[in-house]
Amino acid sequence: MLTCVTFLLLVCGCTSVTAETPPSPPVVQVSPAFDARRARTDRGLVVRALGGTLSRVLVSEGGEQVPGRLDDSRTIWRSDWTLKPAAEYTVTATATGARGPATVAMGRFRTRPATRGFQVASTTPLPGETVGTGMPVIIDFDTPIEDKAAVERTLEVKAESPVEGAWRWTSDTQVIYRPRRFWAPHQQVTVTAHLAGVRAGAGLYGATDSTFAFTVGRAQTSAIDTRTHQMVVRRDGEIVQQMAISAGVATTPEYTTTSGIHLTMDKGNPVRMISPGRVKGEPGYYDMMIDHAVRISNSGEYVHAKDNVWAQGRANVSHGCINASPDQAAWFYAGSLRGDPVTITGTDRELEWNNGWGFWQLSWEKWRQGSALGDARVPQG
Repeated sequence: MLTCVTFLLLVCGCTSVTAETPPSPPVVQVSPAFDARRARTDRGLVVRALGGTLSRVLVSEGGEQVPGRLDDSRTIWRSDWTLKPAAEYTVTATATGARGPATVAMGRFRTRPATRGFQVASTTPLPGETVGTGMPVIIDFDTPIEDKAAVERTLEVKAESPVEGAWRWTSDTQVIYRPRRFWAPHQQVTVTAHLAGVRAGAGLYGATDSTFAFTVGRAQTSAIDTRTHQMVVRRDGEIVQQMAISAGVATTPEYTTTSGIHLTMDKGNPVRMISPGRVKGEPGYYDMMIDHAVRISNSGEYVHAKDNVWAQGRANVSHGCINASPDQAAWFYAGSLRGDPVTITGTDRELEWNNGWGFWQLSWEKWRQGSALGDARVPQG
């Protein structure tokens, strides 16, 4: 009788040892922490799952969803951009483990206001503008930027046709984007500066995001040979105009047309042109109104109308501009978009890359050297 009782006790003891402990639910960590009242903006939002993976993260501000993405392990979610100053964010994050219950974390926090803000002052192209295939994107800021890399990371270019491009800083207040090759024609491009909350210097933060879109129109390119005195205009690969021209007489540097890849910058009809470095009464002085003038540099070069058909197609006699017959110049004027490439050859004066929009004068490798980022990568869609 005693032996039987002992056996039962042993059986009961074995059963209690093999019982499993319920798994712990995963832990969700949110930074900035819930209920923070003065959270930093420049570090963005990070959600982590400990002991599990994130199955869902929803973040909103002002009724709009905040974009972000999970890492490959699905344990860390980061906002794509910095956070807006003086804003309230709501977070809902769900984490699941291999077994057992899920964890749902819900809360909100506020970011601190910006003590000193900066924003986009102007952009080129203008919003909604239709441009040529060589068009750069130029952003001017209203305050000098100290941390250029931080600001450059916020600049996003989305083109309907995928494009490789890079930004180059030309001053503390200006940055310029150029594709590696000319834009594909007939597409829309959207540029967004996700500036809100980015730290650009001591106490200097982006005040608001800025976005604009433009359209790349038909592909028009012009080739000018100053030796043969001819200009050939192609549109979407087809020759649409051949023009006899006269270029700079080349008796002085300023009277020598620059060779290189120019872009059409603006136009006027008429444009007042005054001789550089000369006053009235001096040899070579001029002050005249010129019709149908399309500017291609900052050193006074235009493609414009002039009624000197005796020289056009035969000799270079201008003060540095490209002139054509009035009817053909009017045709070129009417059909030109800002950013149309105009390539000039045949002279010994090279277009400087920073003369007007001579940005295509730089090789891709040299252009990238002006980026504040080591790899010069640009977020694109």
